[in-house]
Amino acid sequence: MFDYAQVFADVAAALKAENRYRVFTEIARDRARFPRADWHSAEGTRDVTVWCSNDYLGMGRHPAVIEAMIETARNGAVGAGGTRNISGNSHAIVALEAELADLHGKEAALVFSSGYVANQTGIAAIAQCLPGCLILSDADNHNSMIEGVRRSGAEKQIFRHNDVDHLAALLAAADPARPKLIVFESVYSMDGDMSPIHAICDLAARHNALTYLDEVHAVGLYGPRGGGYAEEIGAMARLDIIQGTLAKGFGTFGGYIAADAAIIDAVRCNAPGFIFTTALPPPVAAAARASIRHLKHSDEERTAQRRQVARLKARLDAFGIPRLDSQSHIVPVMIGDAAKAKAASDLLLAEHAIYVQPINYPTVPRGTERLRITATPAHDDALIETLCAALAAVFDRLGIPRRAGAALAAE
Repeated sequence: MFDYAQVFADVAAALKAENRYRVFTEIARDRARFPRADWHSAEGTRDVTVWCSNDYLGMGRHPAVIEAMIETARNGAVGAGGTRNISGNSHAIVALEAELADLHGKEAALVFSSGYVANQTGIAAIAQCLPGCLILSDADNHNSMIEGVRRSGAEKQIFRHNDVDHLAALLAAADPARPKLIVFESVYSMDGDMSPIHAICDLAARHNALTYLDEVHAVGLYGPRGGGYAEEIGAMARLDIIQGTLAKGFGTFGGYIAADAAIIDAVRCNAPGFIFTTALPPPVAAAARASIRHLKHSDEERTAQRRQVARLKARLDAFGIPRLDSQSHIVPVMIGDAAKAKAASDLLLAEHAIYVQPINYPTVPRGTERLRITATPAHDDALIETLCAALAAVFDRLGIPRRAGAALAAE
């Protein structure tokens, strides 16, 4: 007889042998103590500092966001009641989509159950509407974008990461009359680098291609109104489709695309991942809208976060902690070994009350394993100093080389 249990056990065993087995740490966030949280383990509960949250601005604890969610739940319902085409559009979602369209200067927006689904189903639906579409995709695109390209069934060509010359060559070789869709990100989540948006838009205009930009790690954080990196550099109007999330800079949950009304209508009527799934709960939609509205008018959170990110990078350098020189708020601390990345994470948690997850293959290439650190406005200078000292101690204990200049740490 076929031993099903053994097959699945072998899968887990193989992952453990490669130091890729995923362990989920139980964390209970406390808005009054953010970024501190309760770590629940077999040994009991312990206070820890979270250094790997994507709630980049701490908006998940903002009073206006929480109140909007509570009020909508109290006066309406917790759930949406079903899909939007069957159970109807909630007012909260309609208002949220109008807010998002305004945020990105587009005619319309469409909300999905997550940023992943927005990419997976949005890219596929858009490409399927374009006969013979050729998709040109950045080599470092997120898995959700890769899945959207795959599900579209369209021909794809991968251009080297942020390589405008390679993209130009691929576009020049394509039939000028063929519909083309360029899909790329603004801020890449693992290395923290940014894309040459204007240069890509120049190529798209020259070759009559549509552009699809993933702004999930930038919305809320960049631009005078939190519209993302494209807004910050004055490129937002040049992009055809902007995709974003409500779960990172805005601190809530869900995903969306914003574009011309005709594009949004085509996706709304044809995307299975939108049509056949339960709508975003109205309280979540109301909370997301409150967060967006706040960040459109407040630069306080963005300014504070940038200050602390700059402080973090400077102190990591002083302690000789190797990091990628990222342009963005994402700070990858490089280890380059899966076992040591996991061990470093475990030691930081157990001995220093610091929670930061290791990032291993397949999320990043083998040999580039890392700790992905994110500072929020609430990570003050004392917390940064504690983190850097702990990293130095852990690196030395595990024999992970530090850069020259570590002696400066004690000054």
